[in-house]
Amino acid sequence: MDAGTAFVAARDQLLALQSDHARACAEFRWPALAEFNWARDYFDRVAAGNERAALRVVDDAGRDESLSYAALARRSHQVANFLAAHGVGPGDRVLIMLGNVVPLWETMLGVIRLGAVMIPATTLLQHDDLADRLERGHVKAVVADGALAGRFAGLPGAPVRIAVGGAARGWSDYAHSHDADPVHRPARPTRADDLLLLYFTSGTTARPKLVAHTHVSYPVGHLTTLYWIGLRRGDVHLNLSSPGWAKHAWSCLFAPWNAEATVLAYQYERFSAKALLDQLVRARVTTFCAPPTVWRMLIQEDLGRWRTSLREVVGAGEPLNPEVIEQVRAAWGLTIRDGFGQTETTALVGNPPGQPLKPGSMGRPLPGYPVVLVAPDGSLADEGEVCVELASRPTGLMQGYLDDAARTGEAMRGGYYHTGDVASRDADGYLTYVGRMDDVFKSSDYRISPFELESVLIEHPAVAEAAVVPSPDARRLAVPKAFVVLAAEAAPDAATARSIFEHVRARVSPYKRVRRLEFADLPKTISGKIRRVELRQAEQARRDGEPRRPREFWEEDFPELGSRGG
Repeated sequence: MDAGTAFVAARDQLLALQSDHARACAEFRWPALAEFNWARDYFDRVAAGNERAALRVVDDAGRDESLSYAALARRSHQVANFLAAHGVGPGDRVLIMLGNVVPLWETMLGVIRLGAVMIPATTLLQHDDLADRLERGHVKAVVADGALAGRFAGLPGAPVRIAVGGAARGWSDYAHSHDADPVHRPARPTRADDLLLLYFTSGTTARPKLVAHTHVSYPVGHLTTLYWIGLRRGDVHLNLSSPGWAKHAWSCLFAPWNAEATVLAYQYERFSAKALLDQLVRARVTTFCAPPTVWRMLIQEDLGRWRTSLREVVGAGEPLNPEVIEQVRAAWGLTIRDGFGQTETTALVGNPPGQPLKPGSMGRPLPGYPVVLVAPDGSLADEGEVCVELASRPTGLMQGYLDDAARTGEAMRGGYYHTGDVASRDADGYLTYVGRMDDVFKSSDYRISPFELESVLIEHPAVAEAAVVPSPDARRLAVPKAFVVLAAEAAPDAATARSIFEHVRARVSPYKRVRRLEFADLPKTISGKIRRVELRQAEQARRDGEPRRPREFWEEDFPELGSRGG
């Protein structure tokens, strides 16, 4: 059986078992591939004579471009030949810095076909970040929006520079790729373990790590992501994620095209919940994935006004709060299904379609992922770090952290891949997210889950977003403090603070209630994840007796609330 046939057989097996999760987990096997090139062995097979839309790119200005599977395959052949003519070959590293434009997908497919290595980069990167990527990534070529060429001025490395969407001095013009030969003839077969992707993590706690994926770990590994989302042939799938981040490859490239669906890419200058909802209706989107931040903005609208074609809705990037799930269910009759994975993995835990859901749970381990919870002493437990057994190493797991044996060894210690996330497991095997290991803290010797308190906080109508961190306290060592972003109509005053304290007190046990809060913006990475480490460090750095900040309130400011548990 050739590689493409083996891959399609594994996909079809997984889809056939989707209605029976227990059987899927018991019977699914990753395909054993010695050589594999997703563009050549799979995409070309699907694209042959296929005029269905593979890609549709829309924006708020009225742009609406589509390419069929056949047309996109042809363009990827041309791009591969265009890159080869500039000296880019198998194993060479190509930094891609484009927005949601058609050349992004043409280039990604062309790089895969060529056997080169992609380094996706967000268009938000500035000089220092680019210098780091060019140096540590050993970049041979850059394909970037011509308007961004100036950010690379004076930076060493990347001798091949290609500008998209307009000429840039000293750069080659991507438009000339349309003149290239439409048939690419590969220099050599692609080994399954050849490097394909290098992702710089978003750096929520430290210098970004460089995650290395192979020609199978993401292209084949994202069969679990297809399974979790519930994608089908002919779907129109919209994933709201910026190019440059792993979730874009998850759900704007591999998973939907593994299902032979249409990728809908929505390019916008400034996010608007109303505009996004309009696009969902106009493009007849059937499957939709968005991070919790976007879902929280969507529920500020009257969702029932939009008559969508949605069948499946999912959330990823950070855990979903139960309040968000309930409001979407009430408006659309659809349940947002949570899932869990990392840049280092594909989807490894999730709630697939048709399976019983439990409020607050991120689901069960997905087929092909032997997931266990490991206690601090190394024993298996019902609450502990989410880990993946390496004895049955899943295809979707990264190769390692590039050029960093120490970090790779730490992540793979003791026979497990360690995610750094903590969860609890119930009797039915459902996992509930507790928090990052660095975020969970103790107050009066009780373990506090910031995510649990944040979920309660955003149920309050005045709260749009919240982050909970420990705040030093002489008596309890630390107490939970909430940093709160208010909804548009709410005032950052004592009355609002009192209302939020009352709301939390009525819903959680006394030992873990929020004791302090501050109305403030939340620091985030450029991928949109909350940097709780900054908030934590700011609290730890405060000196005894330091005055309150102007929009900071403590529970003892409101003696009328009573002590209720001290």
